[in-house]
Amino acid sequence: MDVHVPCSFSYPWSSGNSWYSSDEPFIYWFREGDRHYSDAVATNDRKKRVKSETQGRFRLLGDPRDNDCSLSIKEARLSDSGVYYLRVERGSLKYNYREKQLNLQVTGKPNIQFLEPLESGRPTPLTCSLSLVCDGPHPLLFSWAGDALDAMNPDTLHSSELTLTPRPQDHGTNLTCRVTLQGTQVTLERTVLLNVSCERGGVAGSLRAVGCVCVCVSV
Repeated sequence: MDVHVPCSFSYPWSSGNSWYSSDEPFIYWFREGDRHYSDAVATNDRKKRVKSETQGRFRLLGDPRDNDCSLSIKEARLSDSGVYYLRVERGSLKYNYREKQLNLQVTGKPNIQFLEPLESGRPTPLTCSLSLVCDGPHPLLFSWAGDALDAMNPDTLHSSELTLTPRPQDHGTNLTCRVTLQGTQVTLERTVLLNVSCERGGVAGSLRAVGCVCVCVSV
Protein backbone atom coordinates (compact mmCIF):
# COMPACT_ATOMS: atom_id res chain seq x y z
CA MET A 1 0.00 0.00 0.00
CA ASP A 2 1.34 3.41 -0.99
CA VAL A 3 0.23 6.55 0.86
CA HIS A 4 0.28 10.16 -0.32
CA VAL A 5 0.01 12.81 2.39
CA PRO A 6 -0.71 16.29 0.95
CA CYS A 7 0.95 18.97 3.06
CA SER A 8 1.58 22.71 2.88
CA PHE A 9 2.91 25.08 5.53
CA SER A 10 3.20 28.75 6.37
CA TYR A 11 6.00 30.10 8.52
CA PRO A 12 5.07 31.89 11.79
CA TRP A 13 6.49 35.35 11.26
CA SER A 14 8.80 36.81 13.87
CA SER A 15 10.28 40.27 14.12
CA GLY A 16 13.38 40.80 12.02
CA ASN A 17 13.10 37.42 10.26
CA SER A 18 11.92 36.68 6.76
CA TRP A 19 11.15 33.34 5.18
CA TYR A 20 12.26 34.70 1.84
CA SER A 21 16.06 34.45 1.81
CA SER A 22 18.77 33.02 -0.39
CA ASP A 23 19.24 30.06 1.97
CA GLU A 24 17.93 26.68 0.84
CA PRO A 25 14.83 25.60 2.79
CA PHE A 26 14.99 22.21 4.49
CA ILE A 27 12.01 20.02 5.39
CA TYR A 28 12.23 17.29 8.04
CA TRP A 29 9.64 14.73 9.10
CA PHE A 30 10.26 13.16 12.53
CA ARG A 31 8.48 10.55 14.60
CA GLU A 32 6.82 11.92 17.72
CA GLY A 33 9.26 11.55 20.60
CA ASP A 34 12.32 12.11 18.42
CA ARG A 35 14.24 15.38 18.72
CA HIS A 36 15.46 17.50 15.82
CA TYR A 37 18.94 16.07 16.22
CA SER A 38 17.58 12.52 15.84
CA ASP A 39 17.44 10.69 12.51
CA ALA A 40 14.57 11.93 10.36
CA VAL A 41 12.11 9.68 8.52
CA ALA A 42 12.29 11.93 5.43
CA THR A 43 14.16 15.10 4.50
CA ASN A 44 15.66 17.00 1.58
CA ASP A 45 18.75 17.80 3.67
CA ARG A 46 21.50 15.63 2.23
CA LYS A 47 23.59 16.08 5.37
CA LYS A 48 20.86 14.69 7.63
CA ARG A 49 20.70 11.00 8.50
CA VAL A 50 17.48 9.10 7.74
CA LYS A 51 16.16 6.14 9.70
CA SER A 52 17.10 2.87 8.04
CA GLU A 53 13.53 1.53 8.26
CA THR A 54 12.12 4.47 6.28
CA GLN A 55 15.00 5.13 3.89
CA GLY A 56 13.83 4.83 0.29
CA ARG A 57 10.16 4.46 1.32
CA PHE A 58 9.43 7.87 2.91
CA ARG A 59 10.21 10.76 0.58
CA LEU A 60 9.22 14.35 -0.01
CA LEU A 61 7.15 15.06 -3.11
CA GLY A 62 6.98 18.84 -3.48
CA ASP A 63 9.30 21.82 -3.55
CA PRO A 64 9.88 23.33 -0.08
CA ARG A 65 10.42 26.72 -1.75
CA ASP A 66 6.72 26.56 -2.64
CA ASN A 67 5.82 25.78 0.98
CA ASP A 68 5.13 22.18 -0.03
CA CYS A 69 5.83 19.49 2.58
CA SER A 70 3.86 16.63 0.94
CA LEU A 71 5.03 13.17 1.91
CA SER A 72 4.95 9.88 0.01
CA ILE A 73 5.13 6.55 1.83
CA LYS A 74 5.83 3.51 -0.33
CA GLU A 75 4.80 0.05 0.84
CA ALA A 76 3.48 1.31 4.17
CA ARG A 77 3.92 -1.16 7.04
CA LEU A 78 2.00 -1.72 10.24
CA SER A 79 5.14 -0.61 12.09
CA ASP A 80 4.88 2.80 10.36
CA SER A 81 1.77 3.58 12.42
CA GLY A 82 2.33 6.51 14.76
CA VAL A 83 2.46 10.28 15.09
CA TYR A 84 4.84 12.38 13.02
CA TYR A 85 5.69 16.08 13.11
CA LEU A 86 7.17 18.52 10.63
CA ARG A 87 10.24 20.71 11.11
CA VAL A 88 11.26 23.52 8.76
CA GLU A 89 14.64 25.27 8.63
CA ARG A 90 15.82 28.13 6.44
CA GLY A 91 18.88 30.04 7.48
CA SER A 92 18.31 31.27 11.03
CA LEU A 93 14.62 30.33 10.92
CA LYS A 94 13.82 27.01 12.58
CA TYR A 95 10.36 25.80 13.62
CA ASN A 96 8.69 22.58 14.77
CA TYR A 97 5.03 22.22 13.76
CA ARG A 98 3.59 20.62 16.89
CA GLU A 99 0.08 22.08 16.59
CA LYS A 100 -0.89 19.96 13.59
CA GLN A 101 0.75 16.57 13.39
CA LEU A 102 0.38 13.58 11.11
CA ASN A 103 -1.38 10.64 12.77
CA LEU A 104 -0.61 7.67 10.52
CA GLN A 105 -2.49 4.44 11.12
CA VAL A 106 -1.68 1.60 8.76
CA THR A 107 -4.29 -1.15 8.60
CA GLY A 108 -4.19 -4.63 7.17
CA LYS A 109 -5.71 -5.63 3.86
CA PRO A 110 -9.47 -6.03 3.39
CA ASN A 111 -11.01 -9.45 3.98
CA ILE A 112 -13.09 -11.25 1.33
CA GLN A 113 -15.50 -13.73 2.89
CA PHE A 114 -17.61 -16.37 1.14
CA LEU A 115 -18.89 -19.89 1.61
CA GLU A 116 -16.73 -22.54 -0.03
CA PRO A 117 -16.76 -24.21 -2.40
CA LEU A 118 -18.03 -21.84 -5.05
CA GLU A 119 -19.92 -23.94 -7.58
CA SER A 120 -20.12 -23.02 -11.23
CA GLY A 121 -23.53 -21.61 -12.09
CA ARG A 122 -24.62 -21.11 -8.47
CA PRO A 123 -25.01 -17.49 -7.28
CA THR A 124 -22.95 -16.99 -4.15
CA PRO A 125 -22.67 -13.85 -1.98
CA LEU A 126 -19.22 -12.43 -1.26
CA THR A 127 -18.50 -9.82 1.38
CA CYS A 128 -15.55 -7.45 1.59
CA SER A 129 -14.72 -5.88 4.95
CA LEU A 130 -11.98 -3.76 6.47
CA SER A 131 -11.14 -3.28 10.13
CA LEU A 132 -9.81 0.19 10.92
CA VAL A 133 -7.76 1.29 13.90
CA CYS A 134 -7.79 4.99 12.97
CA ASP A 135 -9.32 7.55 15.27
CA GLY A 136 -12.56 9.16 14.13
CA PRO A 137 -15.06 8.13 11.42
CA HIS A 138 -13.70 7.10 8.05
CA PRO A 139 -16.44 6.36 5.47
CA LEU A 140 -15.34 3.50 3.23
CA LEU A 141 -15.78 3.34 -0.55
CA PHE A 142 -15.84 -0.20 -1.96
CA SER A 143 -15.24 -1.39 -5.51
CA TRP A 144 -14.74 -4.77 -7.18
CA ALA A 145 -12.72 -5.69 -10.28
CA GLY A 146 -12.02 -8.85 -12.24
CA ASP A 147 -12.76 -10.66 -15.50
CA ALA A 148 -15.38 -12.76 -13.72
CA LEU A 149 -17.48 -9.60 -13.31
CA ASP A 150 -17.56 -8.55 -16.98
CA ALA A 151 -21.21 -9.56 -17.41
CA MET A 152 -22.42 -7.82 -14.24
CA ASN A 153 -24.10 -4.44 -13.89
CA PRO A 154 -21.32 -1.94 -13.08
CA ASP A 155 -23.64 -0.26 -10.55
CA THR A 156 -23.46 -3.40 -8.39
CA LEU A 157 -19.66 -3.27 -8.14
CA HIS A 158 -19.52 -0.40 -5.64
CA SER A 159 -20.79 -2.16 -2.57
CA SER A 160 -19.20 -4.22 0.19
CA GLU A 161 -21.40 -7.16 -0.86
CA LEU A 162 -21.39 -8.89 -4.23
CA THR A 163 -23.24 -11.88 -5.64
CA LEU A 164 -20.98 -13.84 -7.96
CA THR A 165 -22.02 -16.64 -10.31
CA PRO A 166 -18.75 -18.39 -11.24
CA ARG A 167 -18.28 -19.76 -14.77
CA PRO A 168 -15.79 -22.39 -15.96
CA GLN A 169 -14.00 -19.75 -18.08
CA ASP A 170 -13.25 -17.78 -14.90
CA HIS A 171 -10.52 -20.28 -14.09
CA GLY A 172 -7.22 -18.55 -13.32
CA THR A 173 -8.68 -15.04 -13.16
CA ASN A 174 -8.33 -12.57 -10.29
CA LEU A 175 -11.09 -11.03 -8.24
CA THR A 176 -10.14 -7.86 -6.36
CA CYS A 177 -11.87 -5.82 -3.69
CA ARG A 178 -10.59 -2.25 -3.24
CA VAL A 179 -11.42 -0.08 -0.26
CA THR A 180 -10.76 3.67 -0.27
CA LEU A 181 -10.89 5.78 2.89
CA GLN A 182 -13.11 8.67 1.85
CA GLY A 183 -11.42 12.06 2.12
CA THR A 184 -7.94 10.52 1.87
CA GLN A 185 -5.75 9.10 -0.85
CA VAL A 186 -5.44 5.74 0.91
CA THR A 187 -6.65 2.68 -1.01
CA LEU A 188 -6.30 -0.89 0.24
CA GLU A 189 -7.03 -4.01 -1.75
CA ARG A 190 -7.25 -7.78 -1.52
CA THR A 191 -7.07 -10.12 -4.51
CA VAL A 192 -8.20 -13.74 -4.67
CA LEU A 193 -7.49 -16.16 -7.50
CA LEU A 194 -10.42 -18.10 -8.93
CA ASN A 195 -9.40 -21.70 -9.52
CA VAL A 196 -12.07 -23.59 -11.46
CA SER A 197 -11.84 -27.35 -11.63
CA CYS A 198 -14.28 -29.84 -13.19
CA GLU A 199 -15.03 -33.28 -11.79
CA ARG A 200 -16.13 -36.08 -14.06
CA GLY A 201 -18.12 -39.16 -13.07
CA GLY A 202 -19.68 -42.18 -14.73
CA VAL A 203 -23.35 -43.07 -15.08
CA ALA A 204 -24.27 -46.49 -16.54
CA GLY A 205 -20.80 -46.96 -17.93
CA SER A 206 -20.60 -43.53 -19.59
CA LEU A 207 -18.68 -40.39 -18.69
CA ARG A 208 -20.34 -37.05 -18.07
CA ALA A 209 -19.48 -33.73 -16.45
CA VAL A 210 -20.96 -33.52 -12.99
CA GLY A 211 -20.00 -29.90 -12.27
CA CYS A 212 -17.17 -27.46 -11.82
CA VAL A 213 -15.99 -26.34 -8.41
CA CYS A 214 -14.33 -22.92 -7.88
CA VAL A 215 -12.05 -22.29 -4.96
CA CYS A 216 -10.36 -19.00 -4.04
CA VAL A 217 -6.75 -18.64 -3.00
CA SER A 218 -5.31 -15.43 -1.57
CA VAL A 219 -2.39 -13.97 -3.48
